[in-house]
Formats: sequence, C-alpha cells, structure tokens
Amino acid sequence: MTIQAANPVNETYDIDAVRAEFPILQEKVNGYPLSFLDNGASAQKPLAVINAMRHHYEHCYANVHRGAYTFSEETTAAYEGAREKIRAFLNARSEKEIVFTGNATGAINLVAYAYGRGILKAGDEIVISHMEHHSNIVPWQILRDETGVHLKVAPISDEGEFLLEEYKALLTEKTKLVAITHVSNVLGTVTPLKAIIDTAHSVGAKVLVDGSQAVMHMPVDVQELDCDFYVFTGHKIYGPSGIGVLYGKEALLDAMPPFMGGGDMISSVTLEKSTWADLPAKFEAGTPPIVQAIGLGAAIDYVSGVGLESIAAHEQALLGYATQKLASIDGLRVIGTAPAKTSVISFVMKDAHPHDIATIADQKGVALRAGHHCAEPLMQRMGVTGTTRASFGMYNTHAEVDALVSAMEKVKEFFG
Repeated sequence: MTIQAANPVNETYDIDAVRAEFPILQEKVNGYPLSFLDNGASAQKPLAVINAMRHHYEHCYANVHRGAYTFSEETTAAYEGAREKIRAFLNARSEKEIVFTGNATGAINLVAYAYGRGILKAGDEIVISHMEHHSNIVPWQILRDETGVHLKVAPISDEGEFLLEEYKALLTEKTKLVAITHVSNVLGTVTPLKAIIDTAHSVGAKVLVDGSQAVMHMPVDVQELDCDFYVFTGHKIYGPSGIGVLYGKEALLDAMPPFMGGGDMISSVTLEKSTWADLPAKFEAGTPPIVQAIGLGAAIDYVSGVGLESIAAHEQALLGYATQKLASIDGLRVIGTAPAKTSVISFVMKDAHPHDIATIADQKGVALRAGHHCAEPLMQRMGVTGTTRASFGMYNTHAEVDALVSAMEKVKEFFG
C-alpha cells in the first residue's frame, strides 16, 4: 500500500451504497453530520452484522455443541459456519487452525501462555518492534520476567519505516519467536511481513503476526505468508466486540498445552485426570462468544462482498487526499510517513495538546482518537508524548476529510 499524493475519487466504488448499510452514520453530533474517523480503535457495524446477531438472539439462540434440540443445532451450525468463513478469509488449511478468543489481546496472551510457557525456556529470545501495540509487548514482558526469556526490539526509522536489515542483525540461533505487527495502529506503516517471516524461519524462529490493523485493509493469506500465528479482532473489521481470532498452524497448536481449563475443552474428566479435546476446542474453554462469532462471520461476508481491493483503493484515495490537505496547515506535523502505509494519519500541532485537538474536532462532529494509542514505546521513539489520529474506513468520504481539515483550521485559530 503506497500513499497517493493526488486526490482521486474511486469512480467504481459506490460510497453511497456502502454508507446506507451503516445506520449510525446518519447521526449528528453537536449539530453536525457525524464524521467518524476513529476506525483504528473500533469500526461501526453494517446492517448485515446487526441483523445477523439480532436474528439469532430473537429466533434461535441456544448454547452450542451440547444440545440435541433444534435451536442448539441451528446455533452450532451458524457458529461453526463462522469459523469456516474465517478459515476461507485467511486461507488457512483447516478449521482446526481457527481458534475463537475474546479479542486479539486474548489471542496473543493465549500464545504467550501456551507456547511461551509450554515451549520456550530461559535464554530463548523473542523479537518485537518499536511499533507494537501494548497487547504485543506486555505479554512478552510478563513471560520474560517469569521464565527468563530475553526480549529484543527491532528498530524503525524516523519516518516510521521498519528497518529490515537491522532486524535481521538481531536474529540468532537463540531467537525462538518474532512477534510483529502487520500494520502499525499509530503510523499506518505496513511492515515487509513476508521478508520478516522468511528471515525468522531461516534461524528456526516462529512468527506471530498482529493483524488487527490489517485484515480490514488488505487480503491476508496465511499460507502464502507462512506465518505460524496470526491474530485479529472482530470489532475493527466491522464486526462486534467480544470476539477475536487466533490462527495457528495445526502442528503448533497440537503441541501447545491448554490456556484455560473447563467445559468443552476436554475429551474426558475424572477426579484423577483430564484429557483434552481435539483442536480447536482445546483452546475454547467454557461457553464461547456465540452470537459475536456469528456477527463476525456476517462482517466477513459483507467486507468480502464489497471487495477488499475496492475498499483499499477507496481508502488510499482518502489517505492521499487527507495527506495533501493537512500539509497545508501551518504547525501541523504528520508522524509516520513511510511510503507503504494504510489509511491512518497521526499528527501533532504546535501549541495544541492532542486531547484539545480531539475535543475541538468533536464540536464539529469529527471523531478522532487522541493520546498514546496503547503504544507508549512508539511515542517515545518518535519523540512525542501523544498524537491525534484520524483513521479511515470503507464508509468515509472526501467530505469528511474536508470536515477534518476545517476542524484543524479551527484548532489553529483557537491556539493562535
């Protein structure tokens, strides 16, 4: 993904039809039409997702896997059908490789616990990068403190570009895991993922990819990437909250001990011992997020129906237009200008705190994110305490970019 400097409109993309599917976009905020530019934190939901979840709650809700009655069988079929949709979406080999979790954070913690504590040992090395979300830093720090593994950090440039050669120099025969983002939630930088994975494999290391900021912007083929683990969360890809996905190669998941114990993850239980269920049930203890999974399946269907390539082209046009427009505002500096990036713009403004910027924008109906974005080490690397972030999705428009620019002019006027 490369930033477009011009401001083209994708003539083949029916933005009006897309927006009509998201009821919340008709809302007004402080008397202004809503311009929702916080999609990197959580995206809005189309009718396809809302209706799918409502249907199951209203007409056939039951617990899954256990019931020998109609509603349980129907709900189980829909729940497992969502798993197959996600398998196909990621091009995983088997449904056994798709584990439902509460979110991407839960998926990373599952790997940190079951793979980290079950497979790794003191002296082994884990490599992360400066761009990671806290959810891909803190679990590895906890693992380091508990087990004695070592943590290394791959650097980035001042522009926010992943430094591949410097990363390669960090890898040794002791490197057992690389935990890396696919797309930075702050900078929008797209990492050279295939090269990162291939280099890690050349020294015998496994690779976990945080795809939470990627799957809604670009096709992901886990077999082509050859990653060992890939995680994402439902609420950023226009699905519900409370549902995440862990993809893991079947052989690795088979070798890992369970993360949690309880119902549905067992084959048999006696008072003396328990044996584990087959994949993926081994990692899905207790009643799962049933309707959330069904909603995520509906979101996958919806996004796939519109087409990720078409969505990406639309978002890149917005990114190019916004980059050009914001560059005209004196005192505004974009943080993260790597040539390969998705539709995220983080910025600072002279004499204006990010929270003040977001507050003034909200007065004009523009929803932005402000702060460290759960990426404090990245803020430190870029020499700022926080940024204001605009993140674009499939339903955003050039008019909303204009509203953003108008709000920033108001900020400039307010702070002199």
